[in-house]
Amino acid sequence: MRDNVGMELRVWAPDTIGEITHGTDLGELIVTHLPDLADGDIVCVTSKIVSKAEGQILTATDREDAITSETVRLVAKRTRPDGPPLRIVENHLGLVMAAAGVDASNTADGTILLLPRDPDASAVRMRAAVRKRCGVNVGVVISDTAGRPWRAGLTEIAIGCAGLTPLEDFRGASDTAGRELSVSVTAVADELVNAAELAKGKLGGRPLAVVRGRGDLVLPIGDDGAGARSLVRLGESDLFSMGTAEAIEYGRSLASPR
Repeated sequence: MRDNVGMELRVWAPDTIGEITHGTDLGELIVTHLPDLADGDIVCVTSKIVSKAEGQILTATDREDAITSETVRLVAKRTRPDGPPLRIVENHLGLVMAAAGVDASNTADGTILLLPRDPDASAVRMRAAVRKRCGVNVGVVISDTAGRPWRAGLTEIAIGCAGLTPLEDFRGASDTAGRELSVSVTAVADELVNAAELAKGKLGGRPLAVVRGRGDLVLPIGDDGAGARSLVRLGESDLFSMGTAEAIEYGRSLASPR
Protein backbone atom coordinates (compact mmCIF):
# COMPACT_ATOMS: atom_id res chain seq x y z
CA MET A 1 0.00 0.00 0.00
CA ARG A 2 1.27 3.47 -0.82
CA ASP A 3 0.31 7.05 -0.19
CA ASN A 4 -1.32 8.16 -3.42
CA VAL A 5 -0.93 11.89 -2.81
CA GLY A 6 0.82 13.48 -5.77
CA MET A 7 0.77 10.26 -7.78
CA GLU A 8 1.10 10.43 -11.55
CA LEU A 9 0.21 7.57 -13.87
CA ARG A 10 1.20 7.26 -17.50
CA VAL A 11 -0.68 4.85 -19.79
CA TRP A 12 0.13 4.17 -23.42
CA ALA A 13 -0.71 1.60 -26.11
CA PRO A 14 1.29 1.10 -29.31
CA ASP A 15 -0.25 0.93 -32.79
CA THR A 16 0.45 -1.47 -35.66
CA ILE A 17 0.63 -4.68 -33.65
CA GLY A 18 -0.64 -6.70 -36.59
CA GLU A 19 -2.56 -9.98 -36.68
CA ILE A 20 -1.75 -12.61 -34.06
CA THR A 21 -1.74 -16.26 -35.13
CA HIS A 22 -1.28 -19.60 -33.43
CA GLY A 23 2.31 -19.82 -32.23
CA THR A 24 3.02 -16.07 -32.07
CA ASP A 25 5.69 -15.42 -29.42
CA LEU A 26 3.92 -12.98 -27.13
CA GLY A 27 7.05 -12.22 -25.15
CA GLU A 28 8.81 -11.17 -28.34
CA LEU A 29 5.73 -9.21 -29.39
CA ILE A 30 5.79 -7.25 -26.13
CA VAL A 31 9.46 -6.31 -26.22
CA THR A 32 9.31 -5.44 -29.93
CA HIS A 33 6.39 -3.05 -29.57
CA LEU A 34 7.23 -1.82 -26.07
CA PRO A 35 11.00 -1.27 -26.30
CA ASP A 36 11.23 1.22 -23.44
CA LEU A 37 9.91 -0.93 -20.61
CA ALA A 38 11.32 -0.19 -17.17
CA ASP A 39 11.31 -1.85 -13.78
CA GLY A 40 7.90 -1.47 -12.16
CA ASP A 41 5.94 -1.12 -15.39
CA ILE A 42 2.71 -3.10 -15.71
CA VAL A 43 2.01 -4.63 -19.11
CA CYS A 44 -1.69 -5.13 -19.86
CA VAL A 45 -2.57 -7.67 -22.55
CA THR A 46 -5.96 -8.29 -24.16
CA SER A 47 -6.95 -11.94 -23.70
CA LYS A 48 -7.95 -12.23 -27.35
CA ILE A 49 -4.35 -12.22 -28.58
CA VAL A 50 -3.38 -14.76 -25.90
CA SER A 51 -6.17 -17.04 -27.11
CA LYS A 52 -5.04 -16.66 -30.71
CA ALA A 53 -1.37 -17.28 -29.92
CA GLU A 54 -2.23 -20.35 -27.85
CA GLY A 55 -4.55 -21.83 -30.47
CA GLN A 56 -7.83 -21.36 -28.62
CA ILE A 57 -9.62 -21.00 -31.95
CA LEU A 58 -12.53 -23.14 -33.09
CA THR A 59 -14.38 -23.43 -36.35
CA ALA A 60 -17.73 -21.88 -35.52
CA THR A 61 -19.94 -24.78 -36.50
CA ASP A 62 -22.14 -24.00 -33.50
CA ARG A 63 -21.29 -21.24 -31.04
CA GLU A 64 -23.96 -22.51 -28.66
CA ASP A 65 -22.23 -25.91 -28.47
CA ALA A 66 -18.96 -24.14 -27.67
CA ILE A 67 -20.63 -22.20 -24.86
CA THR A 68 -22.03 -25.44 -23.47
CA SER A 69 -18.62 -27.12 -23.57
CA GLU A 70 -17.05 -24.19 -21.68
CA THR A 71 -19.80 -24.10 -19.05
CA VAL A 72 -19.31 -25.51 -15.57
CA ARG A 73 -22.57 -24.18 -14.16
CA LEU A 74 -25.56 -22.34 -15.60
CA VAL A 75 -26.31 -19.28 -13.46
CA ALA A 76 -29.07 -17.59 -15.46
CA LYS A 77 -30.77 -17.95 -18.83
CA ARG A 78 -33.05 -15.58 -20.72
CA THR A 79 -34.80 -16.29 -24.00
CA ARG A 80 -34.56 -13.74 -26.81
CA PRO A 81 -36.99 -13.37 -29.72
CA ASP A 82 -34.23 -12.55 -32.22
CA GLY A 83 -31.64 -15.20 -31.46
CA PRO A 84 -30.39 -17.94 -29.15
CA PRO A 85 -30.94 -17.56 -25.41
CA LEU A 86 -28.62 -15.40 -23.36
CA ARG A 87 -26.74 -17.58 -20.89
CA ILE A 88 -24.80 -16.35 -17.87
CA VAL A 89 -22.56 -19.19 -16.76
CA GLU A 90 -19.57 -20.09 -14.66
CA ASN A 91 -16.77 -21.24 -16.93
CA HIS A 92 -13.76 -23.45 -16.28
CA LEU A 93 -11.78 -20.48 -14.90
CA GLY A 94 -14.44 -19.86 -12.24
CA LEU A 95 -15.52 -16.66 -14.00
CA VAL A 96 -19.24 -15.90 -14.23
CA MET A 97 -19.73 -14.40 -17.67
CA ALA A 98 -22.14 -14.13 -20.56
CA ALA A 99 -21.63 -16.95 -23.07
CA ALA A 100 -18.76 -18.40 -20.98
CA GLY A 101 -16.39 -15.87 -22.56
CA VAL A 102 -16.76 -17.43 -26.03
CA ASP A 103 -16.06 -14.62 -28.50
CA ALA A 104 -16.84 -14.19 -32.19
CA SER A 105 -15.53 -10.63 -32.63
CA ASN A 106 -12.16 -9.66 -34.13
CA THR A 107 -11.54 -13.16 -35.39
CA ALA A 108 -11.65 -14.66 -38.88
CA ASP A 109 -15.04 -15.43 -40.42
CA GLY A 110 -16.25 -18.85 -39.43
CA THR A 111 -14.17 -19.02 -36.26
CA ILE A 112 -14.70 -18.29 -32.58
CA LEU A 113 -12.28 -17.78 -29.71
CA LEU A 114 -12.23 -19.45 -26.32
CA LEU A 115 -10.54 -17.90 -23.32
CA PRO A 116 -6.98 -19.00 -22.52
CA ARG A 117 -6.95 -22.28 -20.64
CA ASP A 118 -4.68 -20.95 -17.86
CA PRO A 119 -4.26 -17.17 -18.14
CA ASP A 120 -2.24 -16.91 -14.91
CA ALA A 121 0.33 -19.31 -16.39
CA SER A 122 0.27 -17.34 -19.66
CA ALA A 123 1.06 -14.15 -17.71
CA VAL A 124 3.92 -15.91 -15.91
CA ARG A 125 5.46 -16.91 -19.25
CA MET A 126 5.18 -13.39 -20.67
CA ARG A 127 6.71 -11.86 -17.56
CA ALA A 128 9.62 -14.30 -17.70
CA ALA A 129 10.13 -13.60 -21.40
CA VAL A 130 10.32 -9.84 -20.81
CA ARG A 131 12.79 -10.37 -17.98
CA LYS A 132 14.97 -12.61 -20.16
CA ARG A 133 14.96 -10.31 -23.17
CA CYS A 134 15.06 -6.88 -21.52
CA GLY A 135 16.37 -7.49 -18.01
CA VAL A 136 13.49 -5.54 -16.42
CA ASN A 137 11.02 -6.56 -13.75
CA VAL A 138 7.44 -5.94 -14.86
CA GLY A 139 3.99 -7.09 -13.88
CA VAL A 140 1.75 -8.64 -16.53
CA VAL A 141 -2.05 -8.59 -16.52
CA ILE A 142 -4.35 -10.30 -19.02
CA SER A 143 -7.84 -8.82 -19.37
CA ASP A 144 -11.18 -9.72 -20.87
CA THR A 145 -14.40 -7.79 -21.32
CA ALA A 146 -17.36 -8.57 -19.07
CA GLY A 147 -20.69 -7.17 -18.00
CA ARG A 148 -21.57 -6.38 -14.39
CA PRO A 149 -24.72 -7.15 -12.41
CA TRP A 150 -26.80 -4.07 -11.69
CA ARG A 151 -24.67 -1.85 -13.98
CA ALA A 152 -25.12 -1.05 -17.65
CA GLY A 153 -22.15 -1.29 -20.01
CA LEU A 154 -19.12 -3.51 -20.33
CA THR A 155 -15.81 -3.15 -18.55
CA GLU A 156 -12.49 -4.99 -18.31
CA ILE A 157 -11.60 -7.59 -15.71
CA ALA A 158 -8.23 -9.18 -14.98
CA ILE A 159 -8.37 -12.91 -15.79
CA GLY A 160 -4.64 -13.56 -15.49
CA CYS A 161 -1.70 -11.83 -13.85
CA ALA A 162 1.88 -12.41 -12.78
CA GLY A 163 4.33 -10.42 -10.70
CA LEU A 164 1.56 -8.19 -9.42
CA THR A 165 -0.43 -7.70 -6.25
CA PRO A 166 -3.98 -8.17 -7.64
CA LEU A 167 -5.69 -6.97 -4.46
CA GLU A 168 -4.67 -3.87 -2.53
CA ASP A 169 -5.60 -4.38 1.12
CA PHE A 170 -6.36 -1.26 3.13
CA ARG A 171 -7.78 -3.06 6.15
CA GLY A 172 -6.23 -1.80 9.34
CA ALA A 173 -5.38 1.58 7.85
CA SER A 174 -7.22 4.71 8.97
CA ASP A 175 -9.48 6.93 6.90
CA THR A 176 -9.26 10.74 6.94
CA ALA A 177 -11.45 10.82 10.06
CA GLY A 178 -9.18 8.40 11.90
CA ARG A 179 -11.55 5.42 11.69
CA GLU A 180 -9.98 2.04 11.06
CA LEU A 181 -10.89 0.45 7.72
CA SER A 182 -12.17 -3.09 8.07
CA VAL A 183 -13.47 -4.17 4.65
CA SER A 184 -11.59 -2.07 2.08
CA VAL A 185 -9.80 -4.42 -0.32
CA THR A 186 -9.46 -2.94 -3.81
CA ALA A 187 -9.34 -5.07 -6.96
CA VAL A 188 -6.38 -3.09 -8.25
CA ALA A 189 -5.67 -5.52 -11.11
CA ASP A 190 -9.12 -4.73 -12.51
CA GLU A 191 -8.50 -1.01 -12.08
CA LEU A 192 -5.22 -1.28 -13.98
CA VAL A 193 -6.70 -3.07 -16.98
CA ASN A 194 -9.49 -0.52 -17.20
CA ALA A 195 -6.96 2.31 -17.20
CA ALA A 196 -5.14 0.44 -19.97
CA GLU A 197 -8.37 -0.01 -21.93
CA LEU A 198 -8.78 3.77 -22.17
CA ALA A 199 -5.54 3.80 -24.18
CA LYS A 200 -6.12 0.57 -26.11
CA GLY A 201 -9.71 1.26 -27.14
CA LYS A 202 -12.05 -1.30 -28.66
CA LEU A 203 -11.50 -0.67 -32.35
CA GLY A 204 -7.93 0.60 -32.62
CA GLY A 205 -6.10 -2.72 -32.94
CA ARG A 206 -4.05 -1.98 -29.82
CA PRO A 207 -4.07 -5.13 -27.65
CA LEU A 208 -1.06 -4.12 -25.54
CA ALA A 209 -0.72 -1.25 -23.08
CA VAL A 210 1.62 -0.16 -20.31
CA VAL A 211 0.68 1.44 -17.02
CA ARG A 212 3.59 3.26 -15.39
CA GLY A 213 3.52 4.77 -11.92
CA ARG A 214 2.41 1.89 -9.71
CA GLY A 215 5.69 0.05 -9.36
CA ASP A 216 4.82 -0.53 -5.71
CA LEU A 217 2.37 -3.19 -6.90
CA VAL A 218 5.01 -5.14 -8.84
CA LEU A 219 6.45 -8.08 -6.93
CA PRO A 220 10.15 -8.98 -6.69
CA ILE A 221 11.77 -11.19 -9.31
CA GLY A 222 10.93 -14.80 -8.59
CA ASP A 223 7.57 -13.99 -7.00
CA ASP A 224 4.71 -14.25 -9.48
CA GLY A 225 2.05 -13.73 -6.83
CA ALA A 226 -1.37 -15.23 -6.29
CA GLY A 227 -2.58 -14.60 -9.84
CA ALA A 228 -5.95 -13.33 -10.99
CA ARG A 229 -7.56 -16.53 -9.76
CA SER A 230 -7.43 -14.95 -6.30
CA LEU A 231 -9.96 -12.35 -7.49
CA VAL A 232 -12.65 -14.96 -8.13
CA ARG A 233 -15.24 -15.52 -5.43
CA LEU A 234 -16.34 -19.12 -5.28
CA GLY A 235 -18.55 -21.20 -3.01
CA GLU A 236 -19.73 -19.65 0.22
CA SER A 237 -17.84 -16.40 -0.42
CA ASP A 238 -20.13 -15.72 -3.39
CA LEU A 239 -23.35 -14.28 -1.94
CA PHE A 240 -25.04 -14.42 -5.35
CA SER A 241 -23.80 -17.81 -6.51
CA MET A 242 -27.20 -19.25 -7.41
CA GLY A 243 -29.19 -18.45 -10.48
CA THR A 244 -32.98 -18.06 -10.34
CA ALA A 245 -33.77 -21.71 -11.01
CA GLU A 246 -31.18 -22.86 -8.49
CA ALA A 247 -32.47 -20.48 -5.83
CA ILE A 248 -36.06 -21.63 -6.30
CA GLU A 249 -35.08 -25.28 -6.09
CA TYR A 250 -32.95 -24.65 -3.02
CA GLY A 251 -35.80 -22.78 -1.34
CA ARG A 252 -38.16 -25.64 -2.03
CA SER A 253 -35.71 -28.10 -0.50
CA LEU A 254 -35.67 -26.07 2.71
CA ALA A 255 -39.43 -25.63 2.92
CA SER A 256 -41.20 -27.54 5.65
CA PRO A 257 -43.49 -30.28 4.32
CA ARG A 258 -47.16 -29.36 4.52
